[in-house]
Amino acid sequence: MISLYRRRLVGAALALPFTSGAWAQSCGSATPRETEGPFFKIDSPQRITLIEPGTKAPKLVVSGQVLSADCKPVANALLDFWHADEAGDYDNRGYRYRGHQFTDSEGRYRLETIVPAVYPGRTRHIHVKVQRPGGRLLTTQLYFPDEPQNPRDGLFRPDLVMRMSDRDRGAFDFVVV
Repeated sequence: MISLYRRRLVGAALALPFTSGAWAQSCGSATPRETEGPFFKIDSPQRITLIEPGTKAPKLVVSGQVLSADCKPVANALLDFWHADEAGDYDNRGYRYRGHQFTDSEGRYRLETIVPAVYPGRTRHIHVKVQRPGGRLLTTQLYFPDEPQNPRDGLFRPDLVMRMSDRDRGAFDFVVV
């Protein structure tokens, strides 16, 4: 599977507009790993917008940077996102709420999506795989602050909570090795 991601890294980075509000986590320690879960699919489409036509779910923009352990921006890093839809279901036949993108020359990314619904046993979250060119593949999850289900989810990690500047804007900086 890692070779699939490395092949994708040959493509050029998307030109991403800078979005303020991304706060840096401390460099030096890599972003914690989390389980991939049962719903990952290979070959997601390259796109920064996962918003599906007709959705009534609240919109969400997540932005930030991919940084090295010495706090340098990582250009052309791959980020592959997937999450549940507005009903708490994952699309296992197509690619609804799934997509990958590459960071720009300053290591920045921007994801436009919806706030995913919760489903039994889990709190609200977004899955992501991150890989710097030639680096190890990081699989993790991003969480939302102040979710009532956070304390009851056995996978929840406070250090993976996005910083929210508003209800529709989240930020998270990934540190990769």
